[in-house]
Order: sequence, then C-alpha cells, then structure tokens
Amino acid sequence: MPAAGSETRAPAHEDSSALVSAVSNIHAATTQKEILRALLDAGSGYCSRIALFVVKAGAASGWQSRGFGNEETAKDFPLDLNAGPVASAYQNRVVTPSNIGEMDARFVEHFGSPAQERVLVLPLALKDKVAALVYADGGDSGKLESDALELLVIATSAWLEVTSLRKQAAAKEDGAAASRDESVAPPMHAVSSFSDPFAAHSPKHVPAGHAPGPEPSPEVVEVVSAHASAAAAPAAATDPWAGLSPEDADVHRKAQRFARLLVDEIKLYNQAKVAEGRRKKDLYDRLKEDIDKSRGTFQKRYGNTAAASGDYFNHELLRSLAEDDISIMGSNFRR
Repeated sequence: MPAAGSETRAPAHEDSSALVSAVSNIHAATTQKEILRALLDAGSGYCSRIALFVVKAGAASGWQSRGFGNEETAKDFPLDLNAGPVASAYQNRVVTPSNIGEMDARFVEHFGSPAQERVLVLPLALKDKVAALVYADGGDSGKLESDALELLVIATSAWLEVTSLRKQAAAKEDGAAASRDESVAPPMHAVSSFSDPFAAHSPKHVPAGHAPGPEPSPEVVEVVSAHASAAAAPAAATDPWAGLSPEDADVHRKAQRFARLLVDEIKLYNQAKVAEGRRKKDLYDRLKEDIDKSRGTFQKRYGNTAAASGDYFNHELLRSLAEDDISIMGSNFRR
C-alpha cells in the first residue's frame, strides 16, 4: 500500500496515451476560445486546480479556471506580475515551480492554499510575447505533473499560431478574389496580422504607467511597420527589420515565426529526448532526423527568400532547444 500522501503513478503507456488524447483534444478545437478551454480541461487532468490569466497592457487578469469549485472563480482577478514565480515566468518566459508562500498575498487570500503548498506558473507565449500565464497547483490531492502541463501549454501555443496563420492565409485568398472583381486604388503596403485570442479581454486593473490605448479589433491585432505612423516611431529602434522594405520585413517576420513553429513541434513530440540530450550535451545526435527534416522544410520555403540571411531555424534550435548554449547540441552539430 502506498504511503499516505504519495501519488500512485499510472503505467507509462497509459500516461502517454492520456497525453496524446489531451493534445488531440486541443488540436480538435477550431476557435481560439475553444482551444483555451481545451487547455484548461486537459490541464485539470494533471493537477487539482488550474487557472488562466490574460496578459494585456502590462497587466494580468483572470479568464477561466478549473478545480476551484466555479469556473468563474478566477475571472477578472488581478494577478501581480511582479510577485515571486509569476514574475519569473512572465519576465523569463520559463516554467516556474514554487511554493504558495511565494505568491502574492492577495492571491493566496482569494484562492486559498493547496495542501502540499507546491505551485507551478507556466507562460503561454504568442508571437514573441507572453500572452497568458497558467497557474496550477495540487489542491488537496497533491496532484501536480509539471512535465505534462508544460507539454500541453506548448501544444496550445503552437496550435494557436497555426490557426492564426491559417486565418491569415484565408483572408489573403479572400482579398485576392475581391481585388479581381473590382477596381481598387493602389494598395498600401501590407502589414502582418496575428489573431489575438485575448484581444477582446481588457483587464480591469491596469498598473500606473501602463494605460492602454484604443482597444484593438476583437478579431485581429495589427502589427504595423515602423514607418506606417509617426506614433510608431519609438518601436522602430527595437525592430530588427526597421531598415528593410515592408515586403522584405514581412518575409523575415514570417520566416522567424515558421522556424519557431517547427522547433516547437520538435520539442512537443520529443520531450524525453530533449531532456536527456540537454543533460548529456548530445541533443543533435538524438534529434538528428527530426532536426534535419525540419531544416529542409524551412529551407524549401525560405531558403531562396530575403529571410535566408536571418538563419532563423538554427537560431531557434539554439534558443529554444539548447537554451542558448551551443555545447548542448554536441560536437556533430553544424550551423
């Protein structure tokens, strides 16, 4: 009989089967809200309590939760982005395990403490930014499986980007069809757009100094090029493609996003190999087939474009897989 408080583990093949089913449910969702609900539903199988907090305009507020007795328990709760594990997950974009005592006192008062005090905060990143934070703990049961939760968040992030890119492609096709049917003025330079699942979620609690501008469209947040408006001039200083033509800059942005999707997919389906490869510093040897196949896919799409000089695929391998340490890739890795 297991000791009191210990966790009975299911056989490995059952764990894997359940994870595959959970990821499949996320990927079966077709709208952004459905995807996020599927993440919370799936995540509740690997922890006792889970909540999602939207990050917008320098503030984070609750969206939905599971395991707290009411899905609306977290709704509009202002999460302190400067406190303990939340600050680490948000600022460093890393999964952060911690103790409930490190959380903001208001959070503990509102949600209560889990029996075993362990908590986990996971960043959900979209288009280079943390768009949401996922909080999880073991509640009264102590169930808190960090690896499974991290995989589910990675799968959700990748699927949100895929669905966004599909919407963009469909919109471009519709626009091309419309332009053939009517006479239009010379077009403005195209801008990249990214469908934001949280665009309509305006936080009620905004810190001083972070007052938001006009609320973006409920469906699409436009990423405007630096010269599109004088008001956007400050952003040009941090835009790596500010000196390029709008067309070339757009190609670079798409290439970078595509590289990240490819590498995220490698991580998603090779969690054990990634972990072992990082420890043994032979990551490339363990993932050679997947890496070379994905590199070929990237080169086929962007190898003969303006983005070829960016070396985005190799950059993502080092940033995301090797955690910016090239020695982790091993001696056989060649850029």
